[in-house]
Amino acid sequence: MLGVGMNPLYILKEGILRRSGNTLYFVNKEGKKPLPINNVSDIYCFGKVSLKSGAISLLLKKNVPVHFFNKYGFYEGSLTPREKLVSGVIVVKQSEHYLDKKRRIEIAKEMISGIKHNVLKTLKYYRKKEKEIGTYIDAIEKITLGGESIQMVMGNESTIWNLYYKSFNGIIKNFKFKKRERRPPTDEVNALISFGNSLLYTTTLSEIYKTYLHPAISFLHEPLERRYSLALDFADIFKPIIVERIIFQVINNRIISEEDFDKNVGIYLNDKGKRKFLKAYDEKLITTIKHKTLKRKVSYRYLIRLEGYKLIKHILGDKKYESFKMWW
Repeated sequence: MLGVGMNPLYILKEGILRRSGNTLYFVNKEGKKPLPINNVSDIYCFGKVSLKSGAISLLLKKNVPVHFFNKYGFYEGSLTPREKLVSGVIVVKQSEHYLDKKRRIEIAKEMISGIKHNVLKTLKYYRKKEKEIGTYIDAIEKITLGGESIQMVMGNESTIWNLYYKSFNGIIKNFKFKKRERRPPTDEVNALISFGNSLLYTTTLSEIYKTYLHPAISFLHEPLERRYSLALDFADIFKPIIVERIIFQVINNRIISEEDFDKNVGIYLNDKGKRKFLKAYDEKLITTIKHKTLKRKVSYRYLIRLEGYKLIKHILGDKKYESFKMWW
């Protein structure tokens, strides 16, 4: 297990979560280990983990969500506490902004504006390191964010991601990446992208639960696409500066190599590779920057929650939503 502390707890082994009194234990063939439930924000289960009813009751009481992944690292579902931060006014306003075509497109375009900015910020960072990716930067800069339908808006987003992924071979040193392929990933880079995206999606979902927003009412992705589609909206904004930065770091610094993948039906991170990626992911989320508006240091993880707060102010008419755009 990794990451026990004030933030997430990662479980990669098979076992059972049990409760004894007010203590949560992880039990498997290696023994019985107490977990610091009061200091854990959320739990990520990558092994076959069973939860006893007492453990479920304690986790819900402590407001600790548990996210489950299959052996390939794909997200399967979550055990989430009953919503304590409930506001009928905000849910109604959030729904109104989704149902109103003009207001929905306004929010969706601003989200894509953040995606485009953060993609370019990442690519320009690597261009300074003499990476030959200028063609992709120029092409992405020319993409307009217009469109009178959500389909047209999402088409612009798709074009940005396609060009961005094509640039990866100009950045990555040790692996080849042909194109984005999801299920199953067909190469090591696709495996890393899928694993990182699943992690960020669940982290984003945990942060949304700390606001009054409803995670199933989204603006860029269709709510019917997945249950918690607002997490997809927010995660896309942060992928370039969290997931991809980690991928480039672990590959180019040879932290992750070919021996960290299993190659059966598709290519996936093995337990050793997952541990390495999770370590880098944890370090990224707790990294702090001086916030230009709040005038204090905040973590990358908290930046995701701030995205929710900004959207709340927008739908309440207090302040126009501006998606997160990396400024440093």
